[in-house]
Amino acid sequence: MEKIAILGFGCAGYHCAKTLREEGFEGAIHVYSDTDLPPYNPMLTTYYTGHRLPWKALFPFGSLKSIAQSLSLNIHRRAKVSRLDAVRREVVLENGKRSRYDAVLIATGARVFVPPLPHMPERNVYVMRTPADAEALRQRLDQGDVHSGVVVGASMVGIKVAELFQRAGIRCVLADQAPTLFPLAAVPEVGRELGRRVEEKGVCLRLGQRLIDLRESGDGLEVCLERETLPADVVVLAIGTRPNLDFLDAAGPKVDRGVLVNQRMETSVPGIYAAGDCASALNIQSGNNQIIGLWANAGYQGVTAAGAMLGKTVRYPGSLLHNITHFLDMDFIGFGDVHAQGEVLRYSNDGFYFYAVRREGKLALVNIVDNHIISGVIKNYMTRRFLGHEEPISPMQRVILLRNGLSEPMIDLLER
Repeated sequence: MEKIAILGFGCAGYHCAKTLREEGFEGAIHVYSDTDLPPYNPMLTTYYTGHRLPWKALFPFGSLKSIAQSLSLNIHRRAKVSRLDAVRREVVLENGKRSRYDAVLIATGARVFVPPLPHMPERNVYVMRTPADAEALRQRLDQGDVHSGVVVGASMVGIKVAELFQRAGIRCVLADQAPTLFPLAAVPEVGRELGRRVEEKGVCLRLGQRLIDLRESGDGLEVCLERETLPADVVVLAIGTRPNLDFLDAAGPKVDRGVLVNQRMETSVPGIYAAGDCASALNIQSGNNQIIGLWANAGYQGVTAAGAMLGKTVRYPGSLLHNITHFLDMDFIGFGDVHAQGEVLRYSNDGFYFYAVRREGKLALVNIVDNHIISGVIKNYMTRRFLGHEEPISPMQRVILLRNGLSEPMIDLLER
C-alpha cells in the first residue's frame, strides 16, 4: 500500500492519519478538507462565542501546519470532493482533478440541518457547529444591540445557545416541536423536570410547536410557530445534523443515513472505510448500525480504520447511545434507548434525579439530572452488560455510587 486518502479532517480523520504513522506506514497520506482549518471540536463552539474559550482552544490537535509537518501529510485545503469513484478508488474534486488511492477513509462529518422555509431571512439567522458559525454569532452579539433571541431546537446544542443568551442578559425563548426537552435522549418525565428547572433560570420554553416560517420584520425577525409568532433580534437553528455524503453515488458504499460499516470500519466496497459523524456503526444495545456522533467514538473509529487499512487485527466494539451536557449550572446525562419499555426505577435526592428502565435483566435506559460523577460507573456497567459480561458493579464502583447520592436499595435494584 503506497497511497491513502482521507476525506474530511475532523477527529476521525486526524486519528486515522496519526495511527497510520504510529504503526509505521511510510506511504503518502492525502487529506482533503473543505476548509483551511485544523480539526475542531463542534461542542466547544458556544464557549468561544460566549468569550469563555480562546480561538485556539477550538483546535485540540494544534495548527494545520504543525499537524501536516509532524505526520507528513499532504493536506489539500478548501478542496471539495465532488465524487468518489469507489470502484476505482478515485477522488474527484470540483475542478475535475482525479487521484487514485489504495485505500480511502470517508470522514466528512456532518452539517447543520436547515429546514426549507417559505421565507428565509438573509441576516440575523445563525447555526452553531463550525468555528465560522461561532465567529459569526459572536460578532453579531458583540455589537451590543441584541436584546431578544429565539433558539429553535431543544437539543444539546440548542440548550447551550440558550445558556449563551442567558449569560449575556438576552431574553431567550427555546422552541421545539417536541413536547419536552431533549426528546432524543430524555424520557418525557425527565424532560418536563428539566424544562421546569430551565424556566426557573429565566429561559422561556415554547414546546410542542413546529417552526412554520421565519420572516424579516423591521430590523429584527418574526419566528412563526404553529400557534404563535415570536419577535426576535436573532434566531439560532439547532434542529439537528445530516451527514456530508452528497459526493457518493449508487455505485459507492451502502448508506443508511450514514455509511454502513462493519467492526473494522470497512464499507460495502473493498478498500473504502468510514468513521466519525458520517459513519453508521454498531449500536451495542440494538445490534443495528446507527450514527452515534460522539467525539470519543470518532477517534476510536479513526484508529480502527487505520489498523484495518494496514491489515491488522482490529475491531471497533460498538457504542451505546450516550448524551451528556452541562448547562445553566446543571447536568443531564442520558444512556440507552429513550423509547425503551420495561420496569421503571426512580430515585431523587436533593436535586439529584435518577430515572431508569430495566428490561430483560439489563438497564435499557438511564437518565441522570445533576449528578455527572456517577455517570461513568453507570455507563461502564451498562456497556459491559450489553457486551455479554455478567460481572456485578464492583465494590469500588458501589462506593462511588453511594458517596454521590445513590442509595443502597436502588443500587441493588439496578443489579437485580
